[in-house]
Amino acid sequence: MTTYNGYELNYSIEELKKMTTEEMTDIILLSDKSEAYQALTEGDKKALQHLVAAAKILNNVSLQQDNPLNITLKKALEQAGTHNEQAALSLKMFNSLNGVSGLNGIDEKPISIFKNLTTPAGKNFYPQDLSISEFHQILLKMFTEGKDKEIAKILSARTMVVREKDELKAIDYTKYFKEEFSAMANELEVAAHYCSHALFKEYLSWQAQALLQNNEDMDMLADKHWAMMQDTPLEFTLSRENYDDEMTSTVLENPELAKLINEKHIEVIAKDMLGARVGIVNKKGTELLLKFKNTMPKLSSLMPHANKYTQTINANTELKQTMVDVDLVSLTGDYAQCRGGMTVAQNLPNNDKLSIKTGGGRRNVYHRQVRQSHDPERTQKMLNAFLHPDFHKYYNLEADHLFVIGHENGHSLGPSSEYQNAPGICKSIIEENKADTISISFMPEYVKQGIITEDELKEIYTTWIFRLLLRAKPIFPTETYKIVDLIEFNTLLQHKAISFDENKLIHIDFAKVSPAMYDLLTQVIEIQLSKSPQKARQYIEENTTWNDLHEYIANTHKKLGLKKYKNIVNFF
Repeated sequence: MTTYNGYELNYSIEELKKMTTEEMTDIILLSDKSEAYQALTEGDKKALQHLVAAAKILNNVSLQQDNPLNITLKKALEQAGTHNEQAALSLKMFNSLNGVSGLNGIDEKPISIFKNLTTPAGKNFYPQDLSISEFHQILLKMFTEGKDKEIAKILSARTMVVREKDELKAIDYTKYFKEEFSAMANELEVAAHYCSHALFKEYLSWQAQALLQNNEDMDMLADKHWAMMQDTPLEFTLSRENYDDEMTSTVLENPELAKLINEKHIEVIAKDMLGARVGIVNKKGTELLLKFKNTMPKLSSLMPHANKYTQTINANTELKQTMVDVDLVSLTGDYAQCRGGMTVAQNLPNNDKLSIKTGGGRRNVYHRQVRQSHDPERTQKMLNAFLHPDFHKYYNLEADHLFVIGHENGHSLGPSSEYQNAPGICKSIIEENKADTISISFMPEYVKQGIITEDELKEIYTTWIFRLLLRAKPIFPTETYKIVDLIEFNTLLQHKAISFDENKLIHIDFAKVSPAMYDLLTQVIEIQLSKSPQKARQYIEENTTWNDLHEYIANTHKKLGLKKYKNIVNFF
């Protein structure tokens, strides 16, 4: 029996062949033969190479954040894969998940490349043997000993947590990943030397310094410069999002801990999983995004309970938001964890970041290669299986892109991070639900502004509804987006915005779609304003019923064949 650092491979060659062929979709990124790359200046081409090098270094950081065995086991598979087919295929699965394990969006249990090896709720941000109950008990003990400052570090977004005797200790990312961050900073400085755009050059220098200093102000300055760039030829993002950590936010569901945290004014923020994105800005696609941007101050005034909180965007202040459509060259770290899906767009920095709290702007980046990868033949089979023929003409993948634009803009609306973080482990579900419902609720406003037509509105509704048809019952709290899809699907049914005929084909009452989502949006804003994890969990439980209809939809998906995995094809 062959083992890799003591672990045996979990899948046979036959299983792996199926997983990496008929169940896998290739996401083909931009090559050096593309027109976009060839149109760059020689300096920007050189800069791009160094940005890709920085992104590759960052991937090793993300692997360590995810699981302490990721790097050693990946190396073992790489070495064995040159002469062992099972190891080579397992390595392809590892690269798809970007780790030893992860959910695929279909199966209830995580896909595990090695037998008896999964990843705990706290990833590697916390000790692997630390349970939630022990975590809470240690923090309570530390509170009695007056160690509030250390607790605040433990519950912050940018620390790795280790055991220190019978307590826990937080280590800042800049110290824990000092070697990797230093190498990345060097690549960014070289890229800054070559790149043609002055503001991009300045941003890269700030980002390099932020990697070298244990100082949140440096992250703030890098974020502020990044969010100001509208006309740069290149895109580089160091993404910091905290959806993966399922440990930190549990403290808010412990009444005793939550009371102490509130009394000590400690902000609880889940750990940032890091990712790197490199690309070339697509000017034509960006022009479309900017049309939507101008409506955002108006939309802020239409938000439910708008008079009960202060928004960062409103009609009386400057809109600090840039938007770009990007042809992707490299995705690493968090972006490359293809665990049930891939990010098609992002709105950063998140509200918990210092740059937003101190008046900085946001930046929306859209991923062309991710959204444009699909199987037309399979899509038609799904349309035939689920949607009444009268509505087929309204299915349009480009309409899904328009929905995503509304979604990403929606993250910039509503209550601040103080309210967004309050729902504890439910916070990501509530926030993504908010962004979805903002997008659909306000789509008629884009018609009024002449940005989209009435037919395009119907295409957006139809294509979005089609994406809500789940392939399996989502797992709480891990599968954030699928839980949100289920909530919205059930709400559309309750409001009779959608119905199923005797052949179980969907009919859409277009007039009821936006009102149904505005009702849901109102509930979501009320939950955020309540700052109650209990109300958030109750809301999710009440709206995620799963019955025979859902089973029928999931089983029909399976009969048509499921693409469970994604393979990122890099050329750089």
